[in-house]
Amino acid sequence: MRDRDEAGRPRNARPRDAYGRPLPRDAVGVPTMPDDLSFTPAEALTEAQRLLDADRPFHAHEVLEAAWKAAEEPERELWRGLAQVAVGITHLRRGNTQGAKALLTRAADRLEPYASDPPHGVDVAGVVRQTRSLAAQATDADAPVHLSLTTPP
Repeated sequence: MRDRDEAGRPRNARPRDAYGRPLPRDAVGVPTMPDDLSFTPAEALTEAQRLLDADRPFHAHEVLEAAWKAAEEPERELWRGLAQVAVGITHLRRGNTQGAKALLTRAADRLEPYASDPPHGVDVAGVVRQTRSLAAQATDADAPVHLSLTTPP
């Protein structure tokens, strides 16, 4: 029997570790992000950066995914690409280097069209460069990852 929310949609109520992996039901996990996240683009970038800096890419992905789902064209693919970067780092942290390389490469490809006119202060060229570098070197799940989403002030 699957866990379900009030609307009957399937939800996994199991606790999760810092990288989003389900833990046994009686384990103490890391708090997850609420399902009804709502951020302005600036808030989403700030929160996602805070989570990435804290080595919580799974949670950063949830923030960026909420921004992606709320975004309108022409920015939807930007947010989708940023969410994929966080998922790629999550896969790297989980030891799935093949999945990390694939997602990071796909994310960089998706972000590149925004490099010429990046919205919301996103350092698209820098994120693409950093993401391609991570994809090329995705062999060590414990290697530090420093990724800046926005251009420094």
